[in-house]
Amino acid sequence: MDIAMNFTLGLSQGIAWPWPIAVYLFLAGISGGAVAVALMLNRYRNQVAENTPVLKAATLVGFVTIVLGMICLVADLTNPLVFWRILIYYNLTSVMSLGVIALLFYIPLVFVLMLVAFRKEVKGCGALAWLDGIIGAFDGIRGALQWIVLILAITICAYTGFLISALIRFPLINTAVLPALFIASGLSAGAAAAKLVAVGCFGEEEHSADMKLLHGAEWPIMAAEALCIFMIAVSLISGNAAAQAAVEAFVSGTWSTVFWVGVVGVGFVLPVLLNFVKSTASFYLAGLCSVVGMLCLRHFILYAGQIFGL
Repeated sequence: MDIAMNFTLGLSQGIAWPWPIAVYLFLAGISGGAVAVALMLNRYRNQVAENTPVLKAATLVGFVTIVLGMICLVADLTNPLVFWRILIYYNLTSVMSLGVIALLFYIPLVFVLMLVAFRKEVKGCGALAWLDGIIGAFDGIRGALQWIVLILAITICAYTGFLISALIRFPLINTAVLPALFIASGLSAGAAAAKLVAVGCFGEEEHSADMKLLHGAEWPIMAAEALCIFMIAVSLISGNAAAQAAVEAFVSGTWSTVFWVGVVGVGFVLPVLLNFVKSTASFYLAGLCSVVGMLCLRHFILYAGQIFGL
């Protein structure tokens, strides 16, 4: 009884899930979004067998960000050194347990896909050349591997939304629209991150066919993201007293500034405006704005959702 009461009080007083969780949600969204966008692009352009700069960039970004995200998640645990218990004990009615299962498959498979994408580079590295035979075995089933990773990547994006929407005491967070919003924002920021790394690190042309397709896809994705935010706002305005009270998150206080300046201004308006400026600087700045806007969105949802919960 005491434990249950303490848990309830913890949720109702201040912030139960602090900034490491927001950063984890951001990094997991970037990872799933970048990998999903790159794999869908390869499927659309019938270049599944090619290790394109976008695929290299997306798998690298996807693996690095999900590992960093897991570090943030584990660091936020009360007893980080016993995190391994969540890998052994499962509750299939728990969103968190289902997410852990998805991550257990996603992380190693993204790593394998990254090795496949970098097979030429790995083979050329003397110390790692012995891995070529193993990578070749996975390269032979890359079609199936990509389908599995694509499904898992989208699952990870959605899972981050389902995870916090389970907090039923907070109207801004407890909405069925949240997983869709997190998928859309993950795809948007993930595509931006993959584009930046592909051009900056792997020699992709800013105006290549792949870049044009990714750039064109960003607009409907951003529109879907904006629509999800609008739907959440309307549901709060037309909801019960607690939901209407949560509308304050959008109109007053520090977190309303984060929303209007960070999410709307930096995440939506600036990328649209920079689209009309044709330069390398605007390309990088627009991509960075999309990523920063997504970071602001994750922090706004998590923090404002808890602060204006009751």
